Amino acid sequence: MNEQIPYSGALSSIQLASNPEPRCACALVLDVSGSMEGEPLEELQRGVQTLLRELSADPLASRRVELAVVTFGSTVKLASDFVSPDRVQLPPLSAHGGTPMGEAVVLAASALNARRRQYQEEGIQYFRPWMFLLTDGEPTDRDTPHWKEAVKIVHEGEDRRQLLFFAVAVNEADQSQLNRLCPPQRPSLKLKGLHFRELFVWLTRSLKMVSESSPGQKMSLPPTSGWNEIAL
Repeated sequence: MNEQIPYSGALSSIQLASNPEPRCACALVLDVSGSMEGEPLEELQRGVQTLLRELSADPLASRRVELAVVTFGSTVKLASDFVSPDRVQLPPLSAHGGTPMGEAVVLAASALNARRRQYQEEGIQYFRPWMFLLTDGEPTDRDTPHWKEAVKIVHEGEDRRQLLFFAVAVNEADQSQLNRLCPPQRPSLKLKGLHFRELFVWLTRSLKMVSESSPGQKMSLPPTSGWNEIAL
């Protein structure tokens, strides 16, 4: 995965030194554009809190899963750097601006790369990193180098088995544009209404399953029927 946007997060090795467990790094890439204002953003925040609470309560997942949050709206920023679920301190989200999705993906990839390098330096085994993107719009930066770089990062990362990328379309999100970003073998999914809680319960279960496995082990994820809207 290439890095076009400088990553300036202050990654600490304290947790790595005190916890030798293999790690699964997951970057949440969340749309906080103006169209997410109101109930969508409120439900999104509740869903994220469900994820943090459930992972923190699991003895193994709480030691193996590390989360970071990248938000994109009027700005793209690392809202929370990689830490264990119980240490995530996500500030209240506010909706504003456009949908610079490409820039957000590039920043998230840069953060994942930095964390992966630190695992390597500390001799920590790690699972294939995850990137989980939610959006209710279309990329407003699709005519910029950021979008082209984001597509390249996702596709090359998947091909080289260096990344697992998931994208979820909320409300009127443009899935045709989103699927250009997604790997062909894993197109975007459509959220049923505002079932964010069910979505994050699924993500919790999935990450718990990963944490209970061994790095490189193949596994099947839980079904998405509780939150995924199927087109008929």
